[in-house]
Amino acid sequence: MNKKLKLLMSITISAVIGTSLLAGCGSKGGSTENGKVKLELFSTKAENKTILQSLANEFQEKNPDIEISINSPANAGTVLKTRLAKNDMPDLVALGADVNYGALVDANALVDLTNDGIIENIQKPYLDMLHGIASNDNGKIYGVPYATNADGVLYNKYIFSKLGLQIPKTWDEFMAVSKKIKDAGQLPLYLTLKDAWTGMCFWNVIASDLEPSNFLADKKAGKTTFEATHGEIVDKMETIGTLGQEDILGVSYNDGNAAFAQGKSAMYLQGNWAISEIKKANPNINIGMFPLPASNDPSKNNIVSGIDVLFGITSKSKHSDEAKKFIEFMTQKENAQKYIKDQFAFSAVKDVTQDDQSVTDVQESFKNGKIGVFPDHYYPSSFDAASLVQGFYSKKDKAEFLKQLDTEYDKASSKQ
Repeated sequence: MNKKLKLLMSITISAVIGTSLLAGCGSKGGSTENGKVKLELFSTKAENKTILQSLANEFQEKNPDIEISINSPANAGTVLKTRLAKNDMPDLVALGADVNYGALVDANALVDLTNDGIIENIQKPYLDMLHGIASNDNGKIYGVPYATNADGVLYNKYIFSKLGLQIPKTWDEFMAVSKKIKDAGQLPLYLTLKDAWTGMCFWNVIASDLEPSNFLADKKAGKTTFEATHGEIVDKMETIGTLGQEDILGVSYNDGNAAFAQGKSAMYLQGNWAISEIKKANPNINIGMFPLPASNDPSKNNIVSGIDVLFGITSKSKHSDEAKKFIEFMTQKENAQKYIKDQFAFSAVKDVTQDDQSVTDVQESFKNGKIGVFPDHYYPSSFDAASLVQGFYSKKDKAEFLKQLDTEYDKASSKQ
């Protein structure tokens, strides 16, 4: 993402995938059976499966000639890439504005929606955020932004109140809060680096706040390096590791959600997407959220946000009209409101707002335009930064890590 655009990025994806093979090729499109068009909704986001199913059921009641089934497999991004390679694509995809979206655009696998009325109900800043993810989008829109997210610090309001803690606005204040939590015999953070992607939650925030404002463009152009610019970022990443439990590389995301729900740490470096899972484990937990302040200059500390879910219609679809009809249903104000209420998310749909108390602490950042983007959404699609971050916490070799970032980024960039 182009650095620090003052935008909200959303995140959920639903994908409608056909279930029958086309004659003479490997591509799957929606099938027609007994007068019904059957579409499969392929989602790369496990947390939203229940609400997607609920909304799909409502859609089917109003459109009895269309049948939707939800498919949200484990390792969904890998599954989608495999299907792309096999020319086995769905009618619709639901994913984040990330490397998976970029890969589909670069493969000409999505329909151009730039001049389609389907995007008229979407806030323009989110449409603008799609640019730069793919290497050849040519300024066009290939997805409908739907839900947006926020990445920062979830905190247990009860523990903060009991210890008399205030929300920190600077890095030094964050460290002071962490020390008070430790001194009280409690754990500041719960870290879940068994799942490599979770390390990107704090990498993205720290990098977004501290890296040069033109870093992403300059790195892409070969004008700068991680080694020259990311030393402080890596130092603070290492410090974060000292605030977690002993086995930070042995705990999964799901285990971390459960542990935080049980009050095993005062804070949790995750996004709003984790709140619904945490509340499933403990409906009574009182959660808040604040931006992780990576800098001692409060003006540099932003909430990092992106497109959590967008909808795209694949270019191989035989049922693009039905797929578009489903997207139009999902982007109706009342349905978009149901989605963000269930997911504690924010919306890219015009006039749809989030009022849940769990995320009110970050609303001020949105109102004031203090928004940073997810840097990794603009990395080359084959650049596996998450695994490198995970490896850093194992070896703790700053110099080697910085060199690896440059080497692997450049290698991935040369393939595009």
